[in-house]
Amino acid sequence: MEVKERILLKAEALFWKFGTRSITMDDIAREVGISKKTIYQHFTDKDDIVYQVIQYRVEKNRDNVQCKIADAHDPIEEILIASEMMREHTGGMNPSLMIDIQRHYPRAWELCREFREKFLLESIRSNLKRGVQEGLYRPEIDVEVMARLRLELLRLGFDSEVFPTGRAGMIEVQIQLLHHFIRGILTEKGLSIYNQYIKQYQNDPTSVSQ
Repeated sequence: MEVKERILLKAEALFWKFGTRSITMDDIAREVGISKKTIYQHFTDKDDIVYQVIQYRVEKNRDNVQCKIADAHDPIEEILIASEMMREHTGGMNPSLMIDIQRHYPRAWELCREFREKFLLESIRSNLKRGVQEGLYRPEIDVEVMARLRLELLRLGFDSEVFPTGRAGMIEVQIQLLHHFIRGILTEKGLSIYNQYIKQYQNDPTSVSQ
């Protein structure tokens, strides 16, 4: 693994665990086992590291989601798989991380915003349209409204001021919000398929998330 990638991965792990504000260049150098001078050969400053960590993670998340959902049997399984992947990655995330980035790292925050507004929002729209076409989602739903609602629920689940639950509770909040959303848009046919996925998960927790 190249030095730059090692720095990115170690910095990401530190940011995810402790947030960005409390982590210094010295902390990153010590975690990687290199000097600060070596870090500055690859990054101009901490702002640059935060930006490139987010850029790296956004690209990885996009590729992973597209790969995983390609094999989904229907839109319901697709949204469950995508949400499970999101929870796997954010399960160890410090609740203050996104607030830190929004307040102190505008360049990195813009990447997060673009990922939400372009990739996530369009993915949700596509899922909703397909679900309606296949008779799994109610035909009267407003796709644009529901897509933005789902996006807002994702953001809300990470808001520690609204849900002051800590890391473990944050995942449970996301699960509750997801299933509340899904149940609200399902047809009877969709609900039957959804319940099959829930039953499948109860029998095999390594399958689609409950």
